[in-house]
Amino acid sequence: MTTLAVVDPPLRRLFARLDFAPRPVQQGLSGLLAKWDALRGGAVAPRLAAMDDALPANGFIFARADVGRDYILRRGALALEHLTGMAEAGSRLSAAPERREASRLRRLFETVVTAGEPVLAEFSVQTRACADLVADLLAAPLADVEGRVVGIVGGCELRTVSGGSIHPPHPHAKSGPVLFALSRMNALGERVAHRLGLTVAPHEERRFEDGEHKIRPLVGVRERDVYVFADLAASGDESVNDKLCKLLFFVGALKTSAARRVTVIAPYLCYGRKERQTKPRDPVSTRYLAQMFEAVGCDRIVTVTAHDLAAFQNAFRCQSEHLDLHALFARALAPRLFGKDVAVVSPDPGGEKRAELFRETLERVLNRPVAKGLVDKKRSMEKVTGDLFAGEVAGRTVVIFDDMIGAGGTMIRAALACRHNGAQEVIALATHGVFSRGAEKFLQDPSVDEIWIADGLPLLPWASEQMASGRVRVVTIAGLLGDVVQALHSGGSVDDLLEHELSPFHGG
Repeated sequence: MTTLAVVDPPLRRLFARLDFAPRPVQQGLSGLLAKWDALRGGAVAPRLAAMDDALPANGFIFARADVGRDYILRRGALALEHLTGMAEAGSRLSAAPERREASRLRRLFETVVTAGEPVLAEFSVQTRACADLVADLLAAPLADVEGRVVGIVGGCELRTVSGGSIHPPHPHAKSGPVLFALSRMNALGERVAHRLGLTVAPHEERRFEDGEHKIRPLVGVRERDVYVFADLAASGDESVNDKLCKLLFFVGALKTSAARRVTVIAPYLCYGRKERQTKPRDPVSTRYLAQMFEAVGCDRIVTVTAHDLAAFQNAFRCQSEHLDLHALFARALAPRLFGKDVAVVSPDPGGEKRAELFRETLERVLNRPVAKGLVDKKRSMEKVTGDLFAGEVAGRTVVIFDDMIGAGGTMIRAALACRHNGAQEVIALATHGVFSRGAEKFLQDPSVDEIWIADGLPLLPWASEQMASGRVRVVTIAGLLGDVVQALHSGGSVDDLLEHELSPFHGG
């Protein structure tokens, strides 16, 4: 039923149709409304955070601004960019390039807030990017824990005046992305897929008696945008080389099956330690790794906290994306560090720049000074030397920041140095919890109070036991990876996404 006749004249001038009991015929809008209704339960509206985690790829979320009748984009869909010209998280609706359409959205959002119910609107679109189009837009309220409306969730479908759908703005966005998860990555892949309103696609793995293997997708990927989540750390009876070979063959199989674009998402990228020659006739393993991925047709590789960022960026000739977790870790640690004097320490000279960037981010999140420190270290022929220490750690909570924890020897050395120099407590923080042979000792070492890692690699059994005791804390990257997949699939910018991570409205 159309309710346009009972609304104020200004609204009638802006919209061709308004329904306060919406039954959208478009599959995308209908699915979004069903999710909103399921999450609402018996409340006026679902919580903003709950909808944020369940937002499908065609949806967008705005948070109400604290001052004025303005709205801030929390997450955006590709169709919204056509409508308003804005696509970056943190952008204000009042500052959208397409002011007429932004004003129309603001009036619709205010109507939704007043009614406390979903509203379906139809209106013509006249922007610099589009002309003679019709927009069908669904908007529904979102609430906080006290039931107050604090945001809007919505979706938009654009069609021509004749009723046909418009062509998508990006060649890979004509169908949804296909997600695969190899080895131990299924749990993380499922969380990312859930965030995007998708499921992980099935694949087949067979291992023959002689140790060889076969791997193939079990769904069609022709002309599809494919994302493969890969675990490239040794585990159980699978070595790093086993997993790498399997991944390369799978990428090759996808390209042979006519996938339009294949993106490998390997949070932990193996062979990153040997990125340059330090002795005569040394291999440059990072470059060889890149050449193998390119040889099988990999179009893009995404990794998290590379061991050496410059080496990673210089090694690949295909597209590459590097994600750091500075903002994610800083926000997660902030409650733990409340009211304490803090220092960030690099456990070796090679990680000094990485630790300094994290220290600067932590200062912005905590809004107070954070001291720094450095532990000397030199490794040669499996021997570690270096006793120098510099930094202000006395009486402070020290965060030792590194890209990965293997056996944990480097972290123990740094923790003991911090304790010797008066640190009150020590937190070991690293992106990748590889936990190779000998890590059991580190996980129980009393010089470290807590161990914080990301879930880019699944925990091994002995580390899971420490997690149950509260000694190991895990920060999930599923939200960030979901936003990255959405941005890449729609032709968006990962750099812009990372720049807005510190925004309080960012949903990662």
